[in-house]
Amino acid sequence: MYDWNDLKAFLAVAETGSTLSAAQAMRVSQTTVARRIAALEEATGLNLFERRQAGYALTPVGEAMLASALAVREAADRFGDAAGARSRDAGGTVSVTTMEIFAVTVLPPILRDLRAAHPGIHIHLDTSDEPRDLAAGAADIAIRSAKQPTGAGLVGRRIADNPWTLYCSRDYADRHGIPHTREQLAAHPFIGGGGYVWEPYQAWLRQHGLEDSVVMKYDTGTGLLAGVRSGMGLTILPAFLADREPDLIRCIPPRADDTSGLWLLTHERLRHVPRVRIVLDFLAAELTKLARA
Repeated sequence: MYDWNDLKAFLAVAETGSTLSAAQAMRVSQTTVARRIAALEEATGLNLFERRQAGYALTPVGEAMLASALAVREAADRFGDAAGARSRDAGGTVSVTTMEIFAVTVLPPILRDLRAAHPGIHIHLDTSDEPRDLAAGAADIAIRSAKQPTGAGLVGRRIADNPWTLYCSRDYADRHGIPHTREQLAAHPFIGGGGYVWEPYQAWLRQHGLEDSVVMKYDTGTGLLAGVRSGMGLTILPAFLADREPDLIRCIPPRADDTSGLWLLTHERLRHVPRVRIVLDFLAAELTKLARA
């Protein structure tokens, strides 16, 4: 089987008439070109050139093979052009799924900058609290808070630690103080709910005898954030965003066994799609920068 580089040497010599000119065009040594011609003749069992003092001349067999060699080069060029165009084509829609609480806090400025840098990319933001099945095509990219993401074929990275713990607003703290112990917590109202986080949150409240302290429930994590910002009481929030909210104060440290992290994920079949790759890399850079701030 011949080597494609041998065929390129054949075409260069056929077009220039010498191994020296072909070597200059290919930016290799003259010896390399001569070796590749010899290798191609050996691989095909054909005498392609007459070696003359004035240079190389195609034999009748070489003349007959030239058209086929040109067709191979043209096909390779078309392939390269198509691949390059595909690589440059970063336009289109990329669907990103994340909890609404992240979608309305940390993501808007990041997506604004993404739009400015890549105007051909359109983002569809899915704010369902329920994890979407990336393997089934429900979304291209997921930003998840989880101890360990689950799902077939997922690839990605852990951006930062993201334990959930209790917060109050600065206004609330000024009026009522910041509770730090179980006994102090019992004297404060709690905001409950939060969608899928409510089950472990409720279990924690029950464990510490605080379930009756819940004065209002919201259906979403965004509701928890709105409630605590208003100064209504205490609530549980993800540390990645709550620690960056200037109006919020952490009341108690996270549980030692809470190893939750913020994950940036896609499916393995999408990781090299240009528009998905661009969004992944942009989100990873900006979220990591935010985590280190």
